[in-house]
Amino acid sequence: MSIYLDIETSFDRRITVIGFYSKQTGLVQRVAPKISRRAIDRVLPRARKLFTFNGHCFDLPVIRKELDLCLRSQYESHDLRFIGNRMGFYGGLKAVEKQLGIRRELPDMDGWDAMRLWSQYQNHDDQEALKTLLLYNKEDVMNLILLRKEIERMGASARAGGP
Repeated sequence: MSIYLDIETSFDRRITVIGFYSKQTGLVQRVAPKISRRAIDRVLPRARKLFTFNGHCFDLPVIRKELDLCLRSQYESHDLRFIGNRMGFYGGLKAVEKQLGIRRELPDMDGWDAMRLWSQYQNHDDQEALKTLLLYNKEDVMNLILLRKEIERMGASARAGGP
């Protein structure tokens, strides 16, 4: 079984949302302040493989620093950014999705927008901002599945890659 994981952070790089998907759990999203090592350990299913995009450079180090939780030691970790790079796909997740024809409901949103939405939610209790942030995170997570399938369809195995 595989897990697909993505996080969102605030301007000061604190985790605001952790989202992941597995066949066992479906989509699970945790929102700060309900993010802790114990809470994440409880909800992450037993699996062999973990898929992220740029997770080896961003998501997993942030999780390790903030939660003291080393997911790379618990799972066979695959960073789709580096697997895609070996196939000639460069840029962030949204750029690679465009190159592969993977669509989004929020095509013009990026990580800066996610941080602004979190700030809007935190400072003004803006529930619509939180709803949009969660949709953005959901698209990031669920598109990892499509990205992996497309990479595998093109002939690359999803081997662990990256730093």
